[in-house]
Amino acid sequence: MGKMIAVVSGKGGTGKTSLTANVGLALSAMGYRTLCMDCDISLRNLDLALGLSDLALMDFNDVIQRRCTLESAAVQHPQFKNLYFLTAPASSESLQITRGQMKALASLIRDKFDYCLVDSPAGLGLGFQLSTLCADSVIVVTTTDASSLRDAQRTVTELSGFPAGTIHLVVNRVQRKMLRALHTTIDDAIDTAGLPLLGVVPEDSDLTCCMNRGVPLMMYNYYAAHAYENIAKRITGKREPLIRIL
Repeated sequence: MGKMIAVVSGKGGTGKTSLTANVGLALSAMGYRTLCMDCDISLRNLDLALGLSDLALMDFNDVIQRRCTLESAAVQHPQFKNLYFLTAPASSESLQITRGQMKALASLIRDKFDYCLVDSPAGLGLGFQLSTLCADSVIVVTTTDASSLRDAQRTVTELSGFPAGTIHLVVNRVQRKMLRALHTTIDDAIDTAGLPLLGVVPEDSDLTCCMNRGVPLMMYNYYAAHAYENIAKRITGKREPLIRIL
């Protein structure tokens, strides 16, 4: 039985989609059959982060409405054979998905994949509700910005139904010089969000270049790629040290 993990954030710009894509790539490279599912209805861009731009013809609502099978809707990555991508509907107009339908889709996914990372849109709207409804655990992504940490706190209050130990924090886009300037540490971010830490991802200019070129960061030995690999290993239960922020 596979595990579904919702990747959420209280605001945009935290790097949630990049984390979903690259941790998914890392899990697949470790031999796990992995699905990256976009839940950002109408503003979907997980395909760009995965280097699978415009390859998905059917979305998760098509699977729910039985217009196609999960196998035909999930696009296999050409380089990472264990990685698959399921896109979100292009529009929320007239979209009606019940809790039962979403849970049935989650059951199908768990039967076919070892891990499914669900990229939730920023905020607490429909996409957030759908992604957390079918998740076994949640990763809250934040930066060290005060506004991002405040939004992370608010997001945590919306996840009160999840058992203890199933919600974790990733602090993204961390710059050592920024931490010094703000006189803050990663511990401060943990205390503010009130969550156990799953990983720290450094700011990496190569990430933007890869996104613009449609090339996954994990295909290259870049700085942030090691942080994503460590997060993937921790998800599978392995112990890995936090990456050192240079």
